[in-house]
Amino acid sequence: MKHTSRLYDALLAFIGQCAWSDQRHAYVLVWMVIGVIYEGSVNLTRWLAHVQTSAQQAQGTQRRFSRWLHNCRIHPTHVDSPLIQTALAGWKDHVLYLSCDTTMRWDTFCVIRLSVVYRGRAIPVIWRVLEHGSSSVKFIVYRDLLNKASCLLAVGVKVVFLADRGFVDHQLLRYLKLELGWHYRVRVKSAAWVYRDGKGWQQLNQFHLGAEQAVMVQNVKLHKGNSVDGVYLALARENQTGQLWLVVSSEPTTVQTLREYGLRFDIEESFLDDKSNGFEWEHAGLRCAPALSRLCLVSAVATLFLTLQGTAVVAAKRRRWVDPHWSRGMSYFKIGWNWVKTALTRGWKLCSLYSLASNRDPDPEKASKPQFEWRTYRFEFQVQSFDYAT
Repeated sequence: MKHTSRLYDALLAFIGQCAWSDQRHAYVLVWMVIGVIYEGSVNLTRWLAHVQTSAQQAQGTQRRFSRWLHNCRIHPTHVDSPLIQTALAGWKDHVLYLSCDTTMRWDTFCVIRLSVVYRGRAIPVIWRVLEHGSSSVKFIVYRDLLNKASCLLAVGVKVVFLADRGFVDHQLLRYLKLELGWHYRVRVKSAAWVYRDGKGWQQLNQFHLGAEQAVMVQNVKLHKGNSVDGVYLALARENQTGQLWLVVSSEPTTVQTLREYGLRFDIEESFLDDKSNGFEWEHAGLRCAPALSRLCLVSAVATLFLTLQGTAVVAAKRRRWVDPHWSRGMSYFKIGWNWVKTALTRGWKLCSLYSLASNRDPDPEKASKPQFEWRTYRFEFQVQSFDYAT
């Protein structure tokens, strides 16, 4: 079990940044993350073969995991916050993008997650699990998450909040700008109303956009009831798929606004990593919201650790040791995962990088040339701009 011991030591040093009231809780978390990394699953039973404890019976180890996940003294935010703070403390970009979205588990539990966009993926920052039969949630439900997240980010960095249509709420837009000092790029429903001086109220579906056409509408009001003043709109029809994008922004809009909003989809890739492309969340046997939140902590710690490993591997120009593509064909998350498993087998060193420095990618993903060209040229438009400042 020498390989497992090396990974255990690396993970224990990694989560040692957290303040544990009971160190035994840290040891159990390390074994669970090891199980996730080796098995690619959050199923507790499949972790048992990788655990070294004094328990002689498998049932005893499984019960230990279950007790940890149901332990009300373990707060996921208290554990994950120091890891995220350390990871983002050295952020060098002038802007940091946060993507917010929800996902459903078994049509019973709704996971609200706020993540930092990082080189094609979105790393979990904070989350909440609700027993809720819909992916739509009210602002008051996740307001506290935003407030807590604001305390984890590096000082002096511009924060841009990204979200889909389910989050276009007048309370949210005001709170982001006035209370947190963040900017936003949020998609708007086509039935939304805007007020333009000299034009009156008009629904966004009355803007007729042709292929490869974009309209930038500056200084308008959004929503008839509880209107939000001084917002900016980017309206466009994507030239590859014909999809209509209607984005409200806290800053004057350009084509760059659409590119920024496009980063929101990185969180969907990360949700896929949690499910069929990674940790197989559909096989989790838990049906309790607090326990599922702690299981989210296990996968979040694994995701951050593996992404940091992948970042260090690319920086050291060793990507092709574990990625068979000539150009980068894997996410940093998958590169880190492959590196850990291969390093443990071949005796290579595990990386000790604990911080993320920049969203700028020194080695952009190019596994598929058509997809790379689609991502590169999807935001080419004939642009019209209208300013309705009084």
